[in-house]
Amino acid sequence: MKRKPFDELTFADDGMFQTVMKDPDISAELVERLLGVRVKQVKYPELEKAIEPYYTTHGVRLDVYLKDEDKVIDVELQSYPQKALGKRMRYYQSMADCDSLMKGQPYTKLKESYILFICKFDPFHDEKKKGYGLPRYTFQNMCVENNSVNLDDKTVKVVYNAKAYESVEDPKVRALLRFIQTDEPGEDDFSKRLSEFVAKAKENEKFRKEYADMNLHDFDIMTEAKEEGLAEGAQQKALETARKLLKMNLGNPEQIAQAVGLPLEQVLELQKEPTPAN
Repeated sequence: MKRKPFDELTFADDGMFQTVMKDPDISAELVERLLGVRVKQVKYPELEKAIEPYYTTHGVRLDVYLKDEDKVIDVELQSYPQKALGKRMRYYQSMADCDSLMKGQPYTKLKESYILFICKFDPFHDEKKKGYGLPRYTFQNMCVENNSVNLDDKTVKVVYNAKAYESVEDPKVRALLRFIQTDEPGEDDFSKRLSEFVAKAKENEKFRKEYADMNLHDFDIMTEAKEEGLAEGAQQKALETARKLLKMNLGNPEQIAQAVGLPLEQVLELQKEPTPAN
């Protein structure tokens, strides 16, 4: 996973997506288009929000986290497939609930919650690994015995498959998904605004420097490295992964040790190894 050059960034890339979504009006319109819910008032969106309710629990980093008077909305954009999408959404949902309910408040105070994933691929496949091809997948908790009975827990999870934008009936949603998938704004006013925001961001030297310094990809890279190491159960694989992460400067020794499951002392020893000559 090689970091994309700054000048090649599109709206769908990490860093650029969060930067453009800093604008509350942009965030509100994107959410209203894709979820069909009215956002009454959005304070400055919380980007890359980290929710860590307890020091012993696994924290979560949300791409764009919006709070309205009566709802919370997490917006994620995925350019490449990641494992356990359903469980990821389940955990994001639980963390958003923990964040929205103050200690001592009754459950009736829980706000409506929306988890929105926009994917540039079809994330759901049948037993033959063929994508179902839907442009939108909406999930709500309903009764198995009678699907007309809704649990009414005020939670909605929506996953968009931007790859299938051509089959979307709503012209505004179709235009937005087309832009996300192809980086071509066409004649849609909102997509043009997004494209202009991207162009303007690329002219911002401060953002250019921040992008050079940021480690937005690091967490996912190290997490997948850890999962691969655990699956193979190989000490040698963990050592190789740690060496690669050190070479790429992806995280400090403590983070790498945690990611690959090695003792910190061992990672520090690897750090002292001479760099092989080309």
